[in-house]
Amino acid sequence: MKVWGLARFVVVYELRLWAALFRWVFRRPVPVEPGTSRFGYIGAVRMILIAFIAVSAIEIPILELMIPWEPVANVLLFAGVYGLIWMFGLYASIVVHPHLAGPSGLRIRNSLTLDVGLAWDRIAAIEVRRRSMPPGGQTQLEDGVLSLGMASQTSIDVRLTEPLVLPVRKAKGQPVTTVRFHADDPEALVGAAREFLGQAATKNR
Repeated sequence: MKVWGLARFVVVYELRLWAALFRWVFRRPVPVEPGTSRFGYIGAVRMILIAFIAVSAIEIPILELMIPWEPVANVLLFAGVYGLIWMFGLYASIVVHPHLAGPSGLRIRNSLTLDVGLAWDRIAAIEVRRRSMPPGGQTQLEDGVLSLGMASQTSIDVRLTEPLVLPVRKAKGQPVTTVRFHADDPEALVGAAREFLGQAATKNR
């Protein structure tokens, strides 16, 4: 079952990656709820991804010249081209799946691997707070604080009204009281979020 589950994950991931590349190339953003604003987060990793793409592109003709055996060269050429397109797809998946702040709540995302939704009545406060993360990966949970980093940094703190179990694998079902994540323009995201929080508070009076 684990093998089939992994195979299914890989297939679905690849299909969604190609769909993201299609949307990015043809500038067709994913439809969102009316009144929703998009906030990117690729800035922290843009140069790293561009460097990987450049290296992948340079490797293709070099390997073609270095390998004298045509069958092997053709296989490596296919792998190189596919890898290059895959890197563009990864870049695209980050661009076309931004954070969202809309009437229904806040959605914190990271490419195709993370999508955490928080209703406004679950959020007590949100603020800009730039932090560097310690070693331990881009997703860390300690003392109820869930850090969802990009390039080992976060720039926004979200304090929840009560402990919540969020659909994040590394959280392992443990309750979370604060979520930290990164956005390229944290001030704009926090400003939009506070407007929705104010509207939600007015409705609940």
